[in-house]
Amino acid sequence: MSEARAGNLGEYQLAGKVAVITGGSNGIGAATARRLAAAGATVVVGYNEGVERATALAASLPGSGHLALRTPMEDSAALRAAAAEVQAKLGRCDILVNSAATTRAVPHSDLEALDDALIDRVLVTNVRGPFATIRAFAPMLKASGDAVIINISSLAAITGTGSSIIYGASKAALDTIGTSLARVLGPEIRVVSISPSAVATDFVPGRSRTAVEKQAASSPLQRVTEADDVALAIMATVTHLRLTTGSVILVDGGKHL
Repeated sequence: MSEARAGNLGEYQLAGKVAVITGGSNGIGAATARRLAAAGATVVVGYNEGVERATALAASLPGSGHLALRTPMEDSAALRAAAAEVQAKLGRCDILVNSAATTRAVPHSDLEALDDALIDRVLVTNVRGPFATIRAFAPMLKASGDAVIINISSLAAITGTGSSIIYGASKAALDTIGTSLARVLGPEIRVVSISPSAVATDFVPGRSRTAVEKQAASSPLQRVTEADDVALAIMATVTHLRLTTGSVILVDGGKHL
């Protein structure tokens, strides 16, 4: 039986740490990149098609050594290549934020509109892709000795609401993966899900800010969730919740109540 390790860890210092963010070129991912870089981390801005946006963001971040790197969720071999490039150029990975995802608004009552092609695309991007990313970066995270994986989930995983039935299901699957991985990747790696409700970004095609504001108005706190609000929750989890793993943290203004 292994011995218990000492507590009283204090704040997790980001200076000298490397953070990889999939879906890092816009929305929650970009807000998180700005926060982590401002706190001293070297940031890898992962992207799929937004190379110009990712390159510009990486160049604008405070500090040095930041990279833009293609991390396509549908291509496990490319994800392994991305991990190899991070190892070669930066030598480590301490923080992995799985922010890449996809969806399309489909009324839950319209079963025919939720076609097989959309189901497959959502499950590959939102479930298999994040797992493949973790699998590729796990050796570096383990080697860090004190690493953290943040999976961006959704309140839809708990309530069965959201942009489509399959989107909520994909995020529920991601939460379950996180629970399982938290058990087997410790003690070197923490795994936590951050689960916002509707966020004021362009993530859901066709969803207006008015629609987001309407949802926020029906929550106890009656505040719109912006990308930076989620980034702050990620920062708090990384730097202060040192003994939290296998948990789902809601960032929803109390919408679940």
